[in-house]
Amino acid sequence: MNKQTRRSFLKTSLYTGATVAWTAKSWAQVNGANETLQCGTVGFRGRGGSHISSIGKNKGAKLTALCDVDSKVLNAGTTKHGVTGYTDIRQMLENKDLDVVTIATPNHWHSLAAIWAIQAGKDVYVEKPVSHNVWEGRQLVNAARKYKKIVQTGTQARSSKCIQDAVKWVQAGNLGKIKVSRGLCYKSRPSIGDIADTKPVAEEIDYNLWLGPAPKKPLTRGRLHYDWHWMWDYGNGDLGNQGIHQMDIARWFLGEMELSPRIWSVGGRLGYKDDGETANTQVIYHDYETAPLIFEVRGLGDKKGSGKRPTYRGGSVAVFVECEKGWVAVRSYGSVQVYDHNDKKIKEFKGGGDHFGNFIDAVRSRNPKDLNAEILEGHLSSALCHTGNISHRLGDDANVGDIRNFVKKDFGGTEAVDRMIDHLAVKNEVDLNATPLTLGPALKMDGKAETISGNKAASKMLTREYRKPFVVPEIKI
Repeated sequence: MNKQTRRSFLKTSLYTGATVAWTAKSWAQVNGANETLQCGTVGFRGRGGSHISSIGKNKGAKLTALCDVDSKVLNAGTTKHGVTGYTDIRQMLENKDLDVVTIATPNHWHSLAAIWAIQAGKDVYVEKPVSHNVWEGRQLVNAARKYKKIVQTGTQARSSKCIQDAVKWVQAGNLGKIKVSRGLCYKSRPSIGDIADTKPVAEEIDYNLWLGPAPKKPLTRGRLHYDWHWMWDYGNGDLGNQGIHQMDIARWFLGEMELSPRIWSVGGRLGYKDDGETANTQVIYHDYETAPLIFEVRGLGDKKGSGKRPTYRGGSVAVFVECEKGWVAVRSYGSVQVYDHNDKKIKEFKGGGDHFGNFIDAVRSRNPKDLNAEILEGHLSSALCHTGNISHRLGDDANVGDIRNFVKKDFGGTEAVDRMIDHLAVKNEVDLNATPLTLGPALKMDGKAETISGNKAASKMLTREYRKPFVVPEIKI
């Protein structure tokens, strides 16, 4: 296939969302395997800046392309780094010399951009969550398998030696059976403002490309950037923002490699009224057979008027694994502490890691097993966030008594919900009669098939309607 024909074919395939038909390289082949890997980063106003820095720090990897829908950001980046710039990812993917694409766009672009890059013959590092919904995450896994590409998830904790060692130690039974694996995302998040009217989009931003797969809607929030996290069309709340890291660690300790069979959520967006749609306070319960995975989100301060984060056992963004003979605290990615039931520290693990370096090493080895956060791991943990949010979005206002009656049958449910109610009603003086919590339905899931039974509305929310031509393709393997 000559250069022009291949370019035309690729462009047509990407615009229609069709599966690219040209043969992918085998696991044992990659452009530049014995030379410098040429890398391109998509979206670098925020997290993508760390991608650029990581590329620069890894010997044998070189930044050669940047892509961003904001022309000011793009021009500044290409000038600083002396590389080729693209506004449209589809044009960047036509560059046959690129070996690696790293993706740090808003969440709603993650799966589509990664799949397109894989189809174009690139290995991929994609930020968390790897998907905006469950179905598209599975298509991304399928694409990696079908086209034999190395795909790393941006959950950096997976490369931390201390957590790796702690997981192995706990799974070896040193603390007995796990009773609860608990993830926390306690971050004080202020109101984003209540703006009903349409806001102008800065002229340097290609808003059509920014929207991509999402519905074409005018901008109504005060800030285009970052606050998309709190809008369902683009983000997944703090559960899928910071929380995905801790969700992943909590699942890692359990050793579960399927979605949970039963899920419920209690929470809401409380303490202020703004344009945000996602919950700022939430308890999600994943009823795994090994042990429940309970996840807690707090968006308000530790008390009314405070911007200070709440804490639990000395952590705000953390994972606590409660076992028969003690408990484990993951409060950072550089150290892990183990305590007995008298809260006496009995062991500590230390050591971090180079997550992007691990990815580059796997690109060279062509062995996906060398990855610390292979795309399947990213998909499963991202999907746990999505199913928790589905329960929340399908929930109804409920009084505290009915909520307590609902959760009491699930081990650990009452304790987690009672602490959330105290955080809201007592410490932050939220009137839960005037602004009640939302009690989501308990969803029953086939973890292997990744389908929900008995709830058509929930099943529909496992995917979305995609705006043409930004359609996530179904990848069959």
